[in-house]
Amino acid sequence: MSTPERLIESTRELLWERGYVGTSPRAILERAGAGQGSMYHHFRGKPDLALAAVRRTAEELLASVTAVLGAPGTPYERIEAYLRRERDVLRGCPVGRLTMDPEIIASAELRAPVDETLGRVRELLAGIVEEGREQGQFDPSLDGERTAATILATVQGGYVLARASGSPAAFDAAVSGLLALLTAANGTPGPAPRTTTR
Repeated sequence: MSTPERLIESTRELLWERGYVGTSPRAILERAGAGQGSMYHHFRGKPDLALAAVRRTAEELLASVTAVLGAPGTPYERIEAYLRRERDVLRGCPVGRLTMDPEIIASAELRAPVDETLGRVRELLAGIVEEGREQGQFDPSLDGERTAATILATVQGGYVLARASGSPAAFDAAVSGLLALLTAANGTPGPAPRTTTR
């Protein structure tokens, strides 16, 4: 891995673990195994490197979500696959956690990739909900955009509840509850509870 790549990857990890303020240039260099001055050789400074790291994190999340939601299956099965995909629940969402960082939210440049990624995930989910309505799999009264926002809020809120309790069980309960609501709205039995997180 090249030095710039090591710097970006190290910054991504540190932002997830410590937030923007806790991610010092020295900590980045130590984690990357890079020499003094290498950050300023490849980047304009910490904000520039942080932007590259945030963009990479956002791109990777969107790619993984797109792959799950674009896989074969019914609309319900694809939403279920998204909700139950393997996650490190107790670490939290790498993109969602950035929204809790005051420095990132205060910067329009750093916030933009986060907002764009969450917006794109919402759009993908809304399209699948609409597809399910057209196929008669979901209740015709469901609104695609509002339901997509509810799905995304359940995932992000599930992370918060799991971290607060120190157990993925809270995340799993939120997911199972949402899936039960999606199926109950169409008069079909809800799914059996299942744990897929770690």
